[in-house]
Amino acid sequence: MTETAALRTAPLRARAEIDLAALRANVRTLRGRAPGAALMAVVKSDAYGHGAPQCARAAVQAGATWLGTATPEEALALRAAGLTDVRVMCWLWTPGGPWQEAVEADLDVSVSGMWALREVTAAARRAGLPARVHLKADTGLGRGGCQPGGDWAELVREALRAEAGGLIRITGLWSHFACADEPGHPSVAAQLALFREMTAHAEGRGVRPEVRHIANSPATLTLPESHFDLVRTGIAVYGISPSPELGVPADFGLRPVMTLSASLSLVKQVPGGHGVSYGHHYVTPGETTLGLVPLGYADGIPRHASGAGPVLVGGKWRTVAGRIAMDQFVVDLGGDEPGAGEQAVLFGPGDHGEPTAEDWAQAAGTIAYEIVTRIGTRVPRVHVNESV
Repeated sequence: MTETAALRTAPLRARAEIDLAALRANVRTLRGRAPGAALMAVVKSDAYGHGAPQCARAAVQAGATWLGTATPEEALALRAAGLTDVRVMCWLWTPGGPWQEAVEADLDVSVSGMWALREVTAAARRAGLPARVHLKADTGLGRGGCQPGGDWAELVREALRAEAGGLIRITGLWSHFACADEPGHPSVAAQLALFREMTAHAEGRGVRPEVRHIANSPATLTLPESHFDLVRTGIAVYGISPSPELGVPADFGLRPVMTLSASLSLVKQVPGGHGVSYGHHYVTPGETTLGLVPLGYADGIPRHASGAGPVLVGGKWRTVAGRIAMDQFVVDLGGDEPGAGEQAVLFGPGDHGEPTAEDWAQAAGTIAYEIVTRIGTRVPRVHVNESV
């Protein structure tokens, strides 16, 4: 029996159940939104908290032909986990990074400036293998990427020189949107126009990339003209809407993949006027029952959701009573008396009336990306529906 299989039936303090059938369905839906482009499933940050190797395999089973990570260490871990027959790209580099290991592992790496081009070409020379390089253009996000104009012209020129010398292959030209989750924002059209201009410059000098890509999850769902040769889908793979203002996951044909739950560790009766948790920011209005949920901010439950986070217990929505502590928080059960061990569902797809990650995001004043990604390592990931 695998560890994941054993965890399905073992009594647990808490668990994050990951539905890989839902993930595969999401990938197929996203492929249908961009039928003329290849699909990259972004599995950075341990697949947004869902478990990178398992989610990567499921995405590939559903037709993803690329995987994306932020750091090279994340990408190398995918190769070590046996994901060797799929293209893997990583983009967050710092000087002195594991360039040679990346070249030897046949990773695609991002280059935004001359320092990175020098380091990757030196690594390729040591490895005796050409590096697969994507040149990144800063079209307006203002983070990574090479500035348009002279900087871009120099990077393209020197990359072509390295390619002619057999040290690199320019396999991609790419950029990233700033406001694709706000359709109609003027920066979207401006970035798209500049991306076309910068790729045209590179191709006019002789660059022949395998893929050009700028579309993230929201652009994949709402901006067909941005799809080019490859779309990079992150949060949408996990069934979370990248733009709640435009619709819930079901509106895009997506289904949330993670369900976070815990077993009540204590249920007790208390009188009215009883202070609850640190600071007594909640005082019971009358005689009631309290339930103790053994999850806290050390597990990634946002303290900012104190007094507001929703939880389903016994078929009813409850609200966090008082402050969320490091390892636990309290819900007021309103006189109901479920037994210790009763399931408390913090979020899931919403099928059974449970809150969603977006509900927690609203309660904490953040985005659903952060809610799922921050769930800590003390919470076991239990992967279900692993077989296709």
